[in-house]
Amino acid sequence: MIIPMGVQDQRQVETRQDVLVYTSAAVAAPLEVTGPLFVKLFASSSAIDTDFTAKLVDVRPDGYPQNLADGILRTRYRASRMRSGFLTPDQVYELTIDLWATSHVFLPGHRIHLEISSSNFPRFDRNLNTGEDQATSSRRQAAAQTILHDSRYPSHILLPVIPR
Repeated sequence: MIIPMGVQDQRQVETRQDVLVYTSAAVAAPLEVTGPLFVKLFASSSAIDTDFTAKLVDVRPDGYPQNLADGILRTRYRASRMRSGFLTPDQVYELTIDLWATSHVFLPGHRIHLEISSSNFPRFDRNLNTGEDQATSSRRQAAAQTILHDSRYPSHILLPVIPR
């Protein structure tokens, strides 16, 4: 099930302990982002199957964070949507989250937020983190997620910046 997102205030979401928020410096000049968006994560999980979600957010100078684009990756389908494969717990994987496409201008004084989490419910279905059938199983388990971001594991967002 995918629920239409629409523009929403992200302040409450960004205070949650299970949402990691990266923040840019304030934009000095208009910054146009037009085209496909991707997040590359180097991540590990204690679960054999889990989700990673990403959301691009425009933060106005008054602090209002407005969602622009989001996406999800169910890790069992990280290599192919046709063939599933479970994770080895605590092993680091390079994961790509497709945030689809956007066309947006970040105005001077605005900041860019990137939210990373393992859930964006009810927009995207829940993941039980067990590898069992999502539709029929009721057993679930918590998953400990680790996002790496250093020179060896350069997690990042790919923004299609259009020169002005």
